[in-house]
Amino acid sequence: MPELPETETIARDLQRELTGATIAGVTVAHADVLRETSPIKLRRSVTGATITRCWRRAKLVVLDLSTGDRLVVQPRFTGALLIDTGSLPDRERAYATLTLRLADGRDLHYRDIRRLGTVTLMTPARWRRYESTLGMEPLDPAFTVTHLSGALRGSSQAVKKLLMDQRRIAGLGNIYANEALWRAEIDPSRAGRSIRAQEIERLHAGIVDVLRASINARGTSFRDYRDASGNRGGFAEHLDAYGRGGEPCHRCGGRLVATDAIDGRATVLCPRCQR
Repeated sequence: MPELPETETIARDLQRELTGATIAGVTVAHADVLRETSPIKLRRSVTGATITRCWRRAKLVVLDLSTGDRLVVQPRFTGALLIDTGSLPDRERAYATLTLRLADGRDLHYRDIRRLGTVTLMTPARWRRYESTLGMEPLDPAFTVTHLSGALRGSSQAVKKLLMDQRRIAGLGNIYANEALWRAEIDPSRAGRSIRAQEIERLHAGIVDVLRASINARGTSFRDYRDASGNRGGFAEHLDAYGRGGEPCHRCGGRLVATDAIDGRATVLCPRCQR
């Protein structure tokens, strides 16, 4: 977390607010979030550059610069990119690991409480190598039932683990894998190769529908996720599985079970209707 809907929300906010802005300076408070660069190199590389595009790939927020380089942010658990016009609450500024000072007087903070996320400066060639390791985007029209079938076919691994493998499908994480499997009525522990054609169709629909619904609600906030304005996402109240262990299933009324036995991550399922 943040996963695809959250990073998509952030990227859309930044695209709307920052495209065309010029970076006037950089402050690095905690260099341990930097990858493949240093505070000095980062300042030299981005100061004076214009932000030409902000977009998402997988669970990454990407800032294209007029120099040709890209700032690639992976928020992981507690990272957020926050636009500061001067009214951002001090509690949100307190954990800023680096700040891009913009020529128009605004700041863009990368706030990360646990500092598990990363900020990487990539050349175009480096980005191409990195992106080649990522799977297909699940909201891309090319992500079809046939593509999903190919991602699962022949594997003895748990279907939930396969869905979260970024080399197969880019952007799905624990929250939305749980939700998609609940919608498809599939036990998350089943081997990928055991999922039948009709079930794959339901799973495909579950993945696409839950991602779109969460984007419309601006993501899921439990503790740390914030959009670029510092606001919480609204999808948590619409979750059917994740975080609801011990509660009634919205479909059959049975009790949801929470376990970490499947892939070491929190998994919630309905034993009655997920088979």
